[in-house]
Amino acid sequence: MRFKQYLILFFLPALLLAQKPTRVITDASIPVGSHVTFSADTMYVLSGMVFVDSLATLTIEAGTIIKAEDGQDTDASGLVVTRNAKIFAEGTADRPIIFTSINDDLQGSLDYTDRGEWGGVVLLGKAPTNNGGDEAVEGVNEIDEHRALYGGDDPNHSSGVFRYVSIRHSGINIGSSTGNEIQGLTVGAVGAGTVLEYVESYASNDDGFEFFGGTVNTRYLVSAFCADDAFDWDQGFNGKHQFWFAIQSPDAGGRVAEMDGAGGNEQGTPYAKPILANVTYIGAGIGATPEGDGEQMLIFRDNTGGYYWNSIFTDYDDASTSLGITVEDIDNTGEKVEDSRKRLEAGDLALKGNIWYGFGAGNTLAEFAPQDFVQAHLAANDNRVTDPMLRGISRTTDNGLDPRPQAGSPALNGALDVADDYFVKTSYVGAFGGSNWLQGWTALDQLGYSVTAIVEKNTLSESIPVSYKLSQNYPNPFNPVTNIEFSLPAYGPVELAVYNMLGQKIATLLKDTMQAGSYRVTWDATKVASGMYVYKISAGDYVQTKRMLLIK
Repeated sequence: MRFKQYLILFFLPALLLAQKPTRVITDASIPVGSHVTFSADTMYVLSGMVFVDSLATLTIEAGTIIKAEDGQDTDASGLVVTRNAKIFAEGTADRPIIFTSINDDLQGSLDYTDRGEWGGVVLLGKAPTNNGGDEAVEGVNEIDEHRALYGGDDPNHSSGVFRYVSIRHSGINIGSSTGNEIQGLTVGAVGAGTVLEYVESYASNDDGFEFFGGTVNTRYLVSAFCADDAFDWDQGFNGKHQFWFAIQSPDAGGRVAEMDGAGGNEQGTPYAKPILANVTYIGAGIGATPEGDGEQMLIFRDNTGGYYWNSIFTDYDDASTSLGITVEDIDNTGEKVEDSRKRLEAGDLALKGNIWYGFGAGNTLAEFAPQDFVQAHLAANDNRVTDPMLRGISRTTDNGLDPRPQAGSPALNGALDVADDYFVKTSYVGAFGGSNWLQGWTALDQLGYSVTAIVEKNTLSESIPVSYKLSQNYPNPFNPVTNIEFSLPAYGPVELAVYNMLGQKIATLLKDTMQAGSYRVTWDATKVASGMYVYKISAGDYVQTKRMLLIK
């Protein structure tokens, strides 16, 4: 019997579990002009705010773990790559680079409510902003005002490479003033010569990502369960950006995207006009009441422009009146004032080919986009109001988060041509098509939020099963991998889940709409304790359960 695989299994690298020697890194560790390497066979501990100093280079090997000591205000720990330095942090999908708290055992000792355990990571560069000169990162400037500076006139400046990096539990107060939390990743005036892709900010106590000006291009960014905005831009941010994913938690969070044009003079240039394509933004869920300032999922203000193409905005509720979008519209009678409405009318702001669904205010344009000029713009630019039919939106560690569109989803087609060679052309709308690129390197996957099973279809038999069937898993008992086979006589929704003997769901192995056929699911229970478990299939009116025994 031959099976065709269509979902890739993630396995937790043994490297993360191994005992390693520890090296403490202080601000003196990466001095001016130095070349320092963090190797994967050592665990590094940031003690205080560590600056990669002018003309220095920091190289971080794939699989390296960097933890940060406790401390706040002027004693807070974090990493700042100064604008005349470079970082080369190049992880891989199966060997990501992880920045986290000293209190994190990487096995779930901290969850997404454990925010603000340390500072965060700051990348600075010499690309343009609209500040009219140099600017400094808030809070970091109270530790060192000169090394916190960013900005310049080189749009192609390179700060290095930052790829396959997961930043967790950041956002403690920085500096001598209150309210100075930095983001999971703070990006100041970083230029287009920088590689920034496959980066996750998980459980930040402020924004997941914030961009202060700059021209960097990005792909595959993840902002999960942060306390404020998932993504925030300001000060003339530009560049090209594709495949961003955000999911908010029910307990905290602001807007999913706060888009500001300037931090000071809103008429300053360059105007913020970044181009984004294929993002999926998921809010805190309908009925959620998170603490935060989010009355709208997307807000454009302070004269920002910007473009969203082929994206999904869904499941957002901060109150019964929560909106999908607001565009700044200043009453400028008698004076010439630029605002985000003028950017839209000038063609500097546009939303094209997107799907909108699931807002506290309701699911009509008039309800979630009450401004008349915004409604007209959305209606004229191929925006659709329809359920994107994502496979799974789970905010618990039950392996039920699968933001890919399920079979029959309207998000699987309708994508528009962005007409720029930077962007990967897709037929689908949103950040995910058939593959789940969260797997392997993110906290969402490693901690059990994202799907973890291989699903294979029998490709030798062309006959359609005559009845539903759930087979006994094999091997049984097992350690730690087992197979579960089932048959479907008809197309329809299917869920396969695992429960402990208390009836608590511990894993969702499959939740999808599937064609008739015979299937096999392979489950890796590495992160599950020994014991008896029940697996259950629900397919239409068919419900069946069986027991299996895990012995380690």
